[in-house]
Amino acid sequence: MPDRASPPSDAPILAAFLIALGATLGALFIGEVMGQMPCVLCWYQRIAMFPLVPILAIGLWRQDAAVRFYALPLVLAGLAVAVWHSGLYAGLIPEGVTPCTENGPSCSDRTQMAVLGLPIPYLSLGAFGATALCLIFMKGKRP
Repeated sequence: MPDRASPPSDAPILAAFLIALGATLGALFIGEVMGQMPCVLCWYQRIAMFPLVPILAIGLWRQDAAVRFYALPLVLAGLAVAVWHSGLYAGLIPEGVTPCTENGPSCSDRTQMAVLGLPIPYLSLGAFGATALCLIFMKGKRP
């Protein structure tokens, strides 16, 4: 009989799915409902985050431990961009190396919307970091 105190084996993938879903819905709400245009680095992070929702949903539905190998490359790519974006926002990376152009919002603009008192680059960093931890520490057999 399984120990009731231990979480089910699909808890990390469920957590990763819920984080990706929340981040995706949050990004869509901020962009489409609130009308805040994303910067170039935000677009790159969206490219990495949005496909995670169906990938993790299918992995959760099929109870496939191998889903980490499909999702982790996207998560790590998004995490790398989020680290860069957060460094720009914090002033640790000079603005001269930012990919943002004059046609859109600045990647290090302090007037960008904050949610729960945290700027969007930090929220993205947290979402990608938490998703990466969930996928790295998933239990299950290797394919």
